[in-house]
Amino acid sequence: MNSRLQEKKPSYLALYESLREEITSGFRAPGSRLPSRRVLARDTGLSVITVEHSYELLCQEGYAESRARSGYYVIYQDRDGFARPPSLPPSRPLPARADAVPDRFPFSVLARTMRRVLTEYGETLMEKSPNPGCWELRSAIRRYLARNRHLTVEANQIIIGSGAEYLYGLVAELLGRDRIYAIESPSYEKIELVYRSRGIACDLMPLDRDGIQSAALQRTPATVLHITPFRSFPSGVTASASKRQEYLRWADEPGRYIVEDDFESEFSLLRKPEETVFSRARNRNVIYLNTFSRTVSPSFRAGYMVLPPPLAGEYERRLGFYSCTVPSFEQIVLAELLDSGDFERHINRIRRARRKQQDP
Repeated sequence: MNSRLQEKKPSYLALYESLREEITSGFRAPGSRLPSRRVLARDTGLSVITVEHSYELLCQEGYAESRARSGYYVIYQDRDGFARPPSLPPSRPLPARADAVPDRFPFSVLARTMRRVLTEYGETLMEKSPNPGCWELRSAIRRYLARNRHLTVEANQIIIGSGAEYLYGLVAELLGRDRIYAIESPSYEKIELVYRSRGIACDLMPLDRDGIQSAALQRTPATVLHITPFRSFPSGVTASASKRQEYLRWADEPGRYIVEDDFESEFSLLRKPEETVFSRARNRNVIYLNTFSRTVSPSFRAGYMVLPPPLAGEYERRLGFYSCTVPSFEQIVLAELLDSGDFERHINRIRRARRKQQDP
């Protein structure tokens, strides 16, 4: 295994990715016991603490679980029917999304960036934004996703819009209103409101501890599945690795699409980028959505969606006439925050504080 550990990465993350590959490829079967921490440390030449950290990541993402006085066992499944569900902690209801007080982005940093943008860009800020959004912001998001989410996309796959609700509407126009859309139940209420306002039929999918109930997913007549796998609102349910793979298997049927709403995933307590459904989709039929309302400020009505290449061309042909709804000034400010590192420093500061609060 040691030869497979990747260079230029922390040892715990390289070991985690190597073990994850063995699990998802079937080399380590569901229910099998992983090597003890000391044995794996000896075989890889790493410390026991490094191995333990890697195992913790596997457990947090639903690939393995720790059993008292027994060790670590694989719980990930690539096929339906594995009887033992992952032992995730009970979900906790979250505060109302509209009323939640976010971890504020430092106002002094935001003000400084705004002043710099006004000085450097001047009257060009009064020009109309290109319809998909300013190239500066789309390029900055592309680089950010590559650095932090391991998503390799092109800037022309990214569409900027004024918040999640606006982007839901674009999804409806792009995929069509004559489909049935499956959504989590309960879910963020505006998802259903936006789709129904466009005459779309919604199939409400009940949640288990690790995501949508398998039986409901198997029998739904829907061809679009809208999910919030990081943390569903208001239930707080996080989709396990097995459940995310189940969503992708559902989408293997021709004509099916997944809308991945990745709200708030930046504040994951994991010490690695949160895995996305988009990054694991072979059929290139997943649309990725996120916004800056939680990470910067609710007053920044700016979000983005990443389209797979086939849909990016379809969007340009059918909906490319839509004007961007986010002012150029705000877009350039966000681009500067991303490229300067200020955005990531803020996220990392919040994540460290939350991990510290969780430590015993």
